Amino acid sequence: MPDSHDTTIRVRYAETDRMGLLHHANYFVYFEQARTEMLRSRGLSYREIEDSGHLLVIVEIGCKFRKPAYYDDILTIRTTVARVTHVKIVHEYRVLRGDELLAEGHSTLACVDREGKPQALPPSLA
Repeated sequence: MPDSHDTTIRVRYAETDRMGLLHHANYFVYFEQARTEMLRSRGLSYREIEDSGHLLVIVEIGCKFRKPAYYDDILTIRTTVARVTHVKIVHEYRVLRGDELLAEGHSTLACVDREGKPQALPPSLA
């Protein structure tokens, strides 16, 4: 399995603020989209994981903004699996416009059961 995956996203007008910049909250939406596409590239889906009784919840997320993105920019979200433990997956993200680094982020997902209790990651993710 690859350790990283690139997802291409075009900034939509509705995702920008009054200044024409990609609104900061949308970076986290893009991170989720990139994680989902990374899973798909591995032949998995969140639906399959959830149907098996394994829920992945965000327990930490952050982003450092370096340069703004604008309406109609084509961005690459480079998602890397930085660390996997028995229960958690840590992803790192690089938001690029061409070769220009716009933002760096991270998220930690924990695997829980339907009652919210921590459980081991399914073998397909471990």
